Amino acid sequence: MRLFGLIGYPLTHSFSKKYFDEKFEKEGLTDCRFENFPIKSIYDLKQVILPGNPELEGVAVTIPYKQLVLQYLSTTEDIPSEIRACNCIRIVNGKLLGYNTDYIGFEKSIYPLLQEQQKKALILGNGGATASVKYVLERKGVKTKVVSRKLHDGSVLTYQDVDEAVIAEHTLIINTTPLGMYPDIQTAPDIPYEYITEEHLLFDMVYNPEKTEFLKRGEQKGATIKNGYEMLVLQAEENWRIWNQ
Repeated sequence: MRLFGLIGYPLTHSFSKKYFDEKFEKEGLTDCRFENFPIKSIYDLKQVILPGNPELEGVAVTIPYKQLVLQYLSTTEDIPSEIRACNCIRIVNGKLLGYNTDYIGFEKSIYPLLQEQQKKALILGNGGATASVKYVLERKGVKTKVVSRKLHDGSVLTYQDVDEAVIAEHTLIINTTPLGMYPDIQTAPDIPYEYITEEHLLFDMVYNPEKTEFLKRGEQKGATIKNGYEMLVLQAEENWRIWNQ
């Protein structure tokens, strides 16, 4: 039996397990199974991989361990140096080979939507996905600014700094925070939505609910909106390709 899994905490609403369970059933892969491994500390990683599950061939990595897991990898040569976050591990002879497929999923999902006016972007949140978003957009020539609750390494604006002029200048806004995710569906990043226009594109990495409060408020102002579901599907399929190399 081939085993694959997901590490993170908590994993109460896992996209990955549902997706791969359905994939294995649909494709008749009866020798494959996918399990969630909700570990409370990154130090528990070795217990999950070896010797606990010697048949484990690959794991996806989600919050809060995309950066913390780097210290346990045998190689990170397939992760762009600008990103420094891992969301996919292939296990070969006990060695952990690190990859980042978040940026691939985001790139394929966002590129078809980008219009001429989207030259500057606000990235809301400064977690593990932020570097991937910056990497993709800057390769496309889009200038980025990271917004966080407090200024720290990597962020240049706080939410209090985001005013009418900032919104007008940045016609692409990406939410990388969990705000609006089920069950807290009434929450949304604290930006002045009244200044959103038809020129804006709002992308939310949250996919549950399908239309978050962030996206609803953008849609009400005529903006183009997209959630993170397609990105997750593309990223999961890239994980699967890597695990089967």
